[in-house]
Amino acid sequence: MEFLCFSVFLLCLFQLGFTQQTTDPNEVSALNKIIEHWNLRRYLNVTIDPCTPNAKWAPESANPRVACDCQGNTCHITHLKVYALDISGQIPKELFELKKLTDLNLAQNVLSGPFPAEIGQLSDMQYLSVGINNLTGQVPREIGNLTKLLSLSFSSNSFSGPLPTELGKLTSLQQLYIDSSGVTGPIPQELANLKSLQNLWASDNLFTGKLPEFLGTLTELIDLRIEGTFLEGPIPRSFAALTKLETLIIGGLDKEDSSLQFLDNQTSLSILSLRNCRVSGEIPEQVGRFSKLKHLDLSFNKLTGSIPTPFQELTMLQYLYLGDNNLSGELPENIVTPKLLALDVSFNQISGNIPQNFDKAGFSMNVVGTSMSANSLLDRKSSGFLLCLQGDTKCANKLPSSSFAVKSGGTEETSSSGIKYDSDTKVLGAASQYTNPQHKWALSNTGNYRFNPNGPQYTEETESQITGTLDSELYKTARISPSSLRYFGFDLMNGKYSVELHFAEIAMEDTSSWKGLGRRLFDVYIQGERVLQDFNIQKEAGGSKRALVKTFEANVTNTIMEIHLFWAGKGTCCIPFQGTYGPLLSALNVQQVSGISSSKRNKKRVGIVVGIALGSAAVFAILLSLVYLLWPRNHATKHMPVQTDSPKK
Repeated sequence: MEFLCFSVFLLCLFQLGFTQQTTDPNEVSALNKIIEHWNLRRYLNVTIDPCTPNAKWAPESANPRVACDCQGNTCHITHLKVYALDISGQIPKELFELKKLTDLNLAQNVLSGPFPAEIGQLSDMQYLSVGINNLTGQVPREIGNLTKLLSLSFSSNSFSGPLPTELGKLTSLQQLYIDSSGVTGPIPQELANLKSLQNLWASDNLFTGKLPEFLGTLTELIDLRIEGTFLEGPIPRSFAALTKLETLIIGGLDKEDSSLQFLDNQTSLSILSLRNCRVSGEIPEQVGRFSKLKHLDLSFNKLTGSIPTPFQELTMLQYLYLGDNNLSGELPENIVTPKLLALDVSFNQISGNIPQNFDKAGFSMNVVGTSMSANSLLDRKSSGFLLCLQGDTKCANKLPSSSFAVKSGGTEETSSSGIKYDSDTKVLGAASQYTNPQHKWALSNTGNYRFNPNGPQYTEETESQITGTLDSELYKTARISPSSLRYFGFDLMNGKYSVELHFAEIAMEDTSSWKGLGRRLFDVYIQGERVLQDFNIQKEAGGSKRALVKTFEANVTNTIMEIHLFWAGKGTCCIPFQGTYGPLLSALNVQQVSGISSSKRNKKRVGIVVGIALGSAAVFAILLSLVYLLWPRNHATKHMPVQTDSPKK
């Protein structure tokens, strides 16, 4: 009897050991319909059970990926990844039959239509990404049912309407990526419940109202990015509690001034960017004790006082941008530390000498618009200069000119209409100025692409033909900038000028792929007045690699013409790759059309320039001292475009 019982026991073990684990039949059916819907059969030919152990689609590196969790004899699909495969169409309803999904990654595709409310049925979800697609409609409030979520991304889509208040139910959430998603309205107060949040990217949205005070209560935040919105200042004092921050990027705040008094114990900061936030007052000395800082950008604000001496103790600092403020005094003697790669103090009331080690290898420095002495340069490298006296004295025409034209980022070119465009191939750094050898024009560039895998790059080029023009070669190169790009024409005769700006989008693709979903937006100012806002080359030209000319009129009253291209934090950042944003210019052509006008031209910003041309073509020619007689802080549009069309064929 005992032998019989033992035999039955062994038989049961034998049968159990060879009982095959199988996937829930409903999920198998749903998965096959998803594969057909998105035409994935060439990637994912599931002819066996999808949860078969060691299947080729199960590893984390697989794409598409299907992975499972098995309990007893039944397996459930828990991971589904279809990443950057250009799947299109709407999200099929069969997806929501996979009830046990914990990780869904549909990022970098061209999915369209609404984000179905049925997503709220997948209550086990922990990681959800639909970033970089073309989803429309409102973000479904049912996402609030996914209370186990740790990471949520719906960035770079075409949503509309406000963020659902139900997002405040996601109290386990650690990462929230909603940048460039299209959402509008105030940031919901309910997000104050997200006490576990570590990463919040919310830039390039149509948010309104004040920058929320409650963000300062999310004390686990490590990475906070909010720029390119319609949010108003000030930066809340509650941000002083965010002591774990490693990255803080805020930009484009309007209406009310902010101060830097909230910066106290954020000693973990590596990246601090408060660009164009109406920050006033002095820079607190304690910022100079944030020893981990690598990138500090306080440009385009209203800062006063001097640069704190402790800044020369920031031994990890690589990029320092303080341009376009009201700073005064002299630079700290040892501000150019061994690791510093770029220093921008342009358009300030800075005086004194240029640092002795300004010419170290790999370092760039922009001092345009300051009163800094050029003696250290003149003794060693300078072969000539153009000097416009500072103060209210008008600049004299030494070599009067009535025009200049530049082929941005490319070699000299003569157009089909006979216009000669000067070469503009100088390799620039993250804080650079350059004067062309004939002293007719100069340029100033500031900014670096913080997360660009291709490294420093300030020009674009293409071998493709540019359509809509007889001058394709003129558009095959371009200057680009992650922040601010200025061209100056000087020694011009006073009078009215026509300003032609030539554009062609040669970096962002015009395809049906996810790589074609990028948006480049920037502003253009001429003589200090904004003439283009949220300008989208691709949209206005009707596609990529199509020529577009924008023509304006402007007055020259003190021999200076300034053309300023400015990135206000808007547009996508990372399509088709990280660091694809900011101004782009193919060429410019400035021609006088009449003598001096009797209009109220003195309200325009007028520059006074000291340009220094260096003697060797192998070294920088430096433009110094552009001091403005009048510096308007508002950006009201006063110049009106007089012509906007494509080049004539």
